[in-house]
Amino acid sequence: MKIGIIGLGKMGGNMARRLLRNGIEVAAYDAGPGIAQELEKAGGAAAHSLEELLSKLDSPALVWLMLPSGKPTEDTVLKLAGFLKPGDIVIDGGNSNYKDSVRRAALLKERGISFVDAGVSGGVWGLDKGYCIMAGGEPETFIKIEPLLEVLCCAKGYMYCGAAGSGHFAKMVHNGIEYAMMEAYGEGFELLKASPYAEMDLSRLAELWNSGSVIRSWLLELAGDAFKKDPELANVVGYVEDSGEGRWTVQEAVDKGVSLPIITLSLFKRFSSKKPEEFSDKLIAALRNEFGGHAVKSKN
Repeated sequence: MKIGIIGLGKMGGNMARRLLRNGIEVAAYDAGPGIAQELEKAGGAAAHSLEELLSKLDSPALVWLMLPSGKPTEDTVLKLAGFLKPGDIVIDGGNSNYKDSVRRAALLKERGISFVDAGVSGGVWGLDKGYCIMAGGEPETFIKIEPLLEVLCCAKGYMYCGAAGSGHFAKMVHNGIEYAMMEAYGEGFELLKASPYAEMDLSRLAELWNSGSVIRSWLLELAGDAFKKDPELANVVGYVEDSGEGRWTVQEAVDKGVSLPIITLSLFKRFSSKKPEEFSDKLIAALRNEFGGHAVKSKN
């Protein structure tokens, strides 16, 4: 089996390596200079353009995109639509908005090209541990790519979710839950640091909680690893980026009238992390001073 991979970042590059390790032929293209050539050392074939990539594939062609959502993915899908032939398959493994995936599936279907939206989770650990993949598209197309999913994923690590868009919708909700879980762990450990027992070994506590407690998880294991490396997290800046899926999850909840208070608050908390000295906080301090004479801290 042979596959073309477009986008060799932290996820795409490791996915390509995992496929190669398991006997899948991989041709790769990345717009960054020299990135695809690095994969050649692992046994892949490098391409310098989309056209060259497709020339290295069998017919029907199988192309997997691991690109940032939005314009990079959109432009690439449109270019591929002009090159690919009926029967070829495009898989979008990036974190695209599910509505875009529904539209792209319809666009490619008009040309006889199949489309799968594949929500991929597993991060940098996926190379060795295996990924978790949520796939949407036509059932017959899913069956065709299933051998790839078996290689890429850990045991029970992939699922056919339904029609086009369902894979990326599931991944969107997955990331919304992830936002809330990380926020809960963050707040809990912050309270511990503010307590009379602030000298407690948080790495050991995380390890303890992962041993039979109801809040055990891989994220908690990673928290313990982080505390081992830097018990006070002194070298970490508390700036937390939001990559889009959390926003989309909250917007879907608003549109459908579904109450998601915890996920929504975890998204807003990420916004506040980007502004260490928010104007709203300044106003609240000023108001407390105005109505109650509460002291206001000055920079001078």
